[in-house]
Amino acid sequence: MKFNTLTVMLCCVMLTGCSDYEWGWYVLDPSTKQGMTNLKFLTDGFSATISISLISMFFAMLIGFVVAMPALSKSPYVRGINRVYVESIRSIPVLVLLLWVYYGLPTLMDISLNHYWAGVIALSIAESAFMAEVFRGGIQAIQRGQHEAAHALGLSYWKTMRLVIFPQAFRQILPPLGNQFVYILKMSSLVSVIGLSDLTRRANELVVNEYLPLEIYTFLVLEYLILILAVSQGVRWLEKRYAIPSH
Repeated sequence: MKFNTLTVMLCCVMLTGCSDYEWGWYVLDPSTKQGMTNLKFLTDGFSATISISLISMFFAMLIGFVVAMPALSKSPYVRGINRVYVESIRSIPVLVLLLWVYYGLPTLMDISLNHYWAGVIALSIAESAFMAEVFRGGIQAIQRGQHEAAHALGLSYWKTMRLVIFPQAFRQILPPLGNQFVYILKMSSLVSVIGLSDLTRRANELVVNEYLPLEIYTFLVLEYLILILAVSQGVRWLEKRYAIPSH
């Protein structure tokens, strides 16, 4: 809601000119040395944002898959393990979890943890609860007849899952996987509070140096917009590539 409100306010200011704010787009003018330096400083944050998002997504999928398995059990006690984990993690705000991992984990475990891996751990844990639900829903969406057919062919449980269920479930969960990756890309902006030099952190640092927040934050909005639109297009391509054939 805050992001949407800020966006609307920026649009109103730019389109109506109703503010006394003195615009200084020279700060990002690529035809000047200062502008090119500032643009390079901002765009260099792409590598940190993309890498931490990809690594966190990878670990979130691994953890989420492991957490999803108990949900498929016939035992209510085993399923309860899944519910406790999922509901507990989803109830913790990502920023709170990030701060706890960065400041609390090194103290409790007596380890050295830099801001990059603290961000990876926090985002992976936070996202894993959602990924567990994605995997659970995708696997349970496969018709029971598929399990029975594989059992009739003499396949073991794990061979059935690996050769029959998982390939079909992957097609089912591809759209929500894309949505969750977009979500983790946006949540990665929170790692700026612990010092990681991502897109948001670099924008904040440049604002402190140049005192032109609207120009710089507008450019930051465009950076995330371009990044997320590119990811969305990639996900759509994958959806078409692995779409379930219609009969």
